[in-house]
Order: sequence, then C-alpha cells, then structure tokens
Amino acid sequence: METRKNFRATMLLPLMAGLLALTACSTRQMADGYIPAEPNYDEASQWYITDRQGEADVFYVISTETGDYPSAADGSLCHYADTYADSLRLPMLSEMEGVDTLLSGRLNFYAPYYRQCSLQSFESDSLARQRLPLALDDVRRAFAYYLKHQNQGRPFVLVGFSQGALIALELMREMDDADYSRIVAAYIIGTNISQEMLDSVPRIRPAQRADDTGVTICYNSVRDASCTLWPRSAVAINPVNWRTDSQEATLVTEPTPLQPVAAQQKDTLTVHLDTASNLLFVSGYSATDYVLPLIGKEGNYHSREIWLYRDQLRENIQQRVSAFK
Repeated sequence: METRKNFRATMLLPLMAGLLALTACSTRQMADGYIPAEPNYDEASQWYITDRQGEADVFYVISTETGDYPSAADGSLCHYADTYADSLRLPMLSEMEGVDTLLSGRLNFYAPYYRQCSLQSFESDSLARQRLPLALDDVRRAFAYYLKHQNQGRPFVLVGFSQGALIALELMREMDDADYSRIVAAYIIGTNISQEMLDSVPRIRPAQRADDTGVTICYNSVRDASCTLWPRSAVAINPVNWRTDSQEATLVTEPTPLQPVAAQQKDTLTVHLDTASNLLFVSGYSATDYVLPLIGKEGNYHSREIWLYRDQLRENIQQRVSAFK
C-alpha cells in the first residue's frame, strides 16, 4: 500500500538515517563539527509541495529523520542533516510524502527541508539546546519565504511533529498579528507545551473542542504515566473525541505502518485524557515496534502519534478550515 510505504520512515522517527551512506558536510567548521550548507529556499529542491488548488494550506515541519554520521572532510561526526545530500533527503522526503497523504485531504501541503539536528542530539538537554537553534533558523527562514512567496493570503494550518513540533512552537512565539490572523490551528504533536510558554505566548490558545480556530492542539500518547518522555504539558486534548475532559473514546485502527494495512488485524483502543498528567492513556495497543532508540520507553507511543489518529486528524483539519472560512 503506497500510504504505508511513504509513511514508514515517518513513524520510525528514523534512527535508521544514521546508518545511511556517508554524506559530506560543508567545509564550514564550527565548535559542533562540520555544518552542512545552508538551504536556499528560492530553490525548488529545498521544498516538498503539493498544490491541490485548495482553499487552505498545511505547513508541516518534519520530525527527526537524521542520525549522527561521519563527514567526508575528516571523518568526525556531523550532527545535522545535509539538505542537498540524497541519502539524507530520502527519509525526510518519505515523511513529507507520508504525512501529506495521511493528513492533507484537499488542502495544499508545504514542507521545507532543513538542517535538523540528529536523534543523538536529544540524549541530553544541553545538546538539544546547543543544536536546535540552527534547525530553527532554517525553518524560520523557510516559513518567512512561504508566507511571502507561496501562501498568497490563504488560511494555513501549522503542523509540527517531534523536533518539528519544538520548532513550530517557536514559530508561534514569533508570529506577528497579520500572520496569526490567518492561522486555522497549530497541531503541536509529540512534545509538551510548558505552562511558562502558555503564559508568555498569547497566540497559544488551547483547543477546547473539534471546531474552534486559532487554537493549538497538543497530545502525548502512553500506556500509563510512567512511560512519558516529557514534563507535563499545559495543553492537551483527546484527538479521538476532541474533548479536554477524561471521557473515554474508542479508536479502531491498524496498529502499525510497518506492515500492509490489509495484512493487519485492527486494534480496538480505548483512549482517554488523564487530566492529572494531561497524557493520553491508550489501552489495547498490540504492536511492539514503537520504541524509540536512545530516548524511547516501552509503553510510550511517540512514534505513532500521527499514524494512530490519522483519520481523526485529517477530518479535524478540514473541519477547522471549514469553521475558519
């Protein structure tokens, strides 16, 4: 099934990228090793775009598709994706194609390649703080280019997953009033939103139901509270019933994108928002291929946050666009 094929790299949160063929970083060396060349967003090669002549856009910031890899210059490890290297672009493209197929529906889809930092960068908070600014700067430039040259005044939906969610939050922090007036909703998937950020960024307004607009959607799925990867999020909603209370919802879905959908037995999941932890508690999940390397925990469903709720997310994005219009 083509959807499954395209989405495979997306939901692995690709650790496998670090095992790809060796790719040269640029000759610019900094304290953190060699840094790949800066993406030029005037170039079509630095974008994945699907123009459906839709009434609104999805601007998507991809998750971590890169592992540390040796540079060709001196063999030292490079910690950032090279957006001009085919071997590192391929898993990023797979995620873009997969998420576009699963979520966009009739909407246009824009996703920039960027010098995301490697999965190993998230083994410690200090490394993440050191390396994320380069990735953020790329996406900041890409987002500005999109708004100026590609958006043409249409409403847009901002979606970020994992590392991409961290970056999308910063875009929300920096967004001016004119741009915010066109945002249908922001889907911040696979990270937390701190109370401090919620208090300091008025544009982050937690979604309360299925059709409010100008709001932010956030959730994190776990078997139980011991499996979480993040501190408590101040923003949370159940993407199955679009409620912020603890009412249970039933979700019937194929558990994994790693097998053909037709070959799978569907799971019947019970999903409810635990209001004490603001985590989604999911029971009935049968797959065992979801554990992230390096930073993952068994019982944490981070790598399935889009796959499991794909139908609900796609329908909800369109619902909010219709409400916005």
